[in-house]
Amino acid sequence: MADETVTETAEGRPRFKRILLKLSGEALVGDGGFGIDNPTLERIAGEVKEVRDLGIEVAVVIGGGNIFRGLAASAHGMDRASADYMGMLGTVMNSIALQDALERAGCDTRVQSAIEIREVCEPYIRRRAMRHLEKGRVVIFAAGTGNPYFTTDTAASLRAMEIHADILLKATRVDGVYDKDPKRHPDAKKFTKLSYLEVLQRNLQVMDSTAISLCRDNRLKIIVFDLRQRGNIRKVVTGERIGTLVAEEEEAANGQ
Repeated sequence: MADETVTETAEGRPRFKRILLKLSGEALVGDGGFGIDNPTLERIAGEVKEVRDLGIEVAVVIGGGNIFRGLAASAHGMDRASADYMGMLGTVMNSIALQDALERAGCDTRVQSAIEIREVCEPYIRRRAMRHLEKGRVVIFAAGTGNPYFTTDTAASLRAMEIHADILLKATRVDGVYDKDPKRHPDAKKFTKLSYLEVLQRNLQVMDSTAISLCRDNRLKIIVFDLRQRGNIRKVVTGERIGTLVAEEEEAANGQ
């Protein structure tokens, strides 16, 4: 991973040089149940721009569950590969929508897709993506890994490692990782720190096991936090202790 040359030595200063932000497709829904809520989209774009304006290089991977869920379709009889390809197209739609919102906010953005759709976005080329980031552009990685049977969580882990991101930020609808669903269990316990092994052994729904294993093998730290709380992306990148940190056992124990 890239060296963490920027630290939290001063209040409000960035802690990381390059980040990868993982958004679920459902993050764009707002209070609705489907599609894209424009005020929510604009709020997220504004927060991403705010972080970019701190001098942080920002890459984004976004899911497509607000438009189409491949796993749900395959459970109802659709061929899994076909369902996953449809899900990839959903991520492309979300990526273009976020690109539009970012550019309306004054933030240069590029979408790179793992499946070629040259008329609407660039193909994924690692070195070109890194060059965009160095020039201060936000890069959105669409279409997952380009392969069926792999989630956008796995794509986020893979892209984060390919671009040498300092951290993977997993934005969710809850304020961290719990031992059980906090919406259904009022006594659910929130973890502030976890090791990769604990996540796998406890089968905690942080990311899928392939994504967690990739992060573990490459010592890529993950912070899981609540996207619904305005300003949380900035809080994370400036070192404020929110959400749940997932790291190597000794790092998680020290909260590093």
